[in-house]
Amino acid sequence: MTAKAYQAYNQNHTAVQTPEKLIEMLYEGLLRFASLAKRAIEEGDAEAKAKWINKSSDIFIELISSLSNDGTDMTAYLSGLYMHQIKTLNRANIKNSTNELDSIIHVVKVLLETWKEETTVEYEMA
Repeated sequence: MTAKAYQAYNQNHTAVQTPEKLIEMLYEGLLRFASLAKRAIEEGDAEAKAKWINKSSDIFIELISSLSNDGTDMTAYLSGLYMHQIKTLNRANIKNSTNELDSIIHVVKVLLETWKEETTVEYEMA
């Protein structure tokens, strides 16, 4: 498949997803990219490490921008949590720390699990 065809497929695929599913996909992407960054550190591949850490940071930035500006405690909490994860990614990058990445992976797993539970409950109640 050519790069353009693949890109078009991805754009069409994400365009038909619900906002809830897109958030789930972002969390899953974070898990994948943080794991790849960890592997790159273990293999001593600085270029790959930077690539995957940057992609992870981009997802956290996207998650921050997707938050509503409703002023709720949950919005403030998630914004702060995502910012903290970006800082942790930066430390992982500077220190070549797989421990920092393990911390991020743990947090994102909890977020993903909670997100899936909450969206399932919302659909069951609807």
